[in-house]
Amino acid sequence: MQSKNHNNRLGVLPNFCHLGTSLRVIIAVESAALFAAFADSPGLNEGLSSFSERSALIQPALLLTLLALCLISSIVRTLDYSRGMFVFFLTGALVPVLTTWLLNRLLPDASLLDPFQTLSFSFLMSMLLSGYLHLRGMALSPAVTEARLQALQARIRPHFLFNSLNAVLSLVRTDPRRAEHALEDLSELFRALMRENRDLVSLQDEIDLTRAYLGLEQLRLGDRLSVDWHVDKMPSDALIPPLVIQPLVENAVYHGIEPHREPGQISLNIYRSGDRVHIVIRNPYAESGSHHAGNKLALGNIRERLALHFDLDATLKSELMGAVYQVHISLPYTRANKHRNPVAPSRRG
Repeated sequence: MQSKNHNNRLGVLPNFCHLGTSLRVIIAVESAALFAAFADSPGLNEGLSSFSERSALIQPALLLTLLALCLISSIVRTLDYSRGMFVFFLTGALVPVLTTWLLNRLLPDASLLDPFQTLSFSFLMSMLLSGYLHLRGMALSPAVTEARLQALQARIRPHFLFNSLNAVLSLVRTDPRRAEHALEDLSELFRALMRENRDLVSLQDEIDLTRAYLGLEQLRLGDRLSVDWHVDKMPSDALIPPLVIQPLVENAVYHGIEPHREPGQISLNIYRSGDRVHIVIRNPYAESGSHHAGNKLALGNIRERLALHFDLDATLKSELMGAVYQVHISLPYTRANKHRNPVAPSRRG
């Protein structure tokens, strides 16, 4: 029944506060201005000169329009799809006209665009951009996004399940209480993997899930694995894509700890800086390790998760720093709200 509701949705309303959306609008408007300039000019030099003049006149109205769209974006996105797109369309068509009218009043001697020409241009661009954003919203609809996220989740290495079960079996007789706790952690992990993951989750839930995973790995690796947590400055209510930190930590264990017999440390540093959340994961690196081949594929999967939710506003950078391999994620700070989809808490007393 739920997938049926997803398929009936028209699409996802754009968020004009996202860098990717704004860049697409700017490129589209400037491209239209370039086409119009060369269509009215006899030669290359005249066309470039005309485009420069048009661009200089368009930029103030365009930037103010994007600012207005960003300011109303969080409110409009609470509306149903049809009403939200209509409000975006109306704002994109009228703000440039009002901007041109005000500039004409403030600078009467300047050679500015005519408000009626501006209205025609902004109406046409709003119509074209609304159509484009509608098609893009359809491509990013919850049904499609959920399917792609689940396909990415399916690539998480299955060796972890078998290793964890073997570790639990070894404890059943010697330490049954610890084995019970391990099975509860394992249950939490697979509950997270199997639930619908189209929504963002709180950062605290993702950390709890990662701690449960590391507890299981600690059973198997013992003193070979140590974890250095730096989460005192972590915004627990921040929203992030589901199953991002845990797979990266699994990646760090697989590539940084397993190939070596000597003890190794994984470091997690999670903090907020301004309106950004930073997640930094470090693990040991040795050129002689045998597990490095699949590293780029795993990071590519995480990048796709981030792009599905945040477009160009989220980044993932990986770099080798001597004997340490680092992954740094930066994404917008968004507070948890009523849409939060938490991981079920542990049953431990």
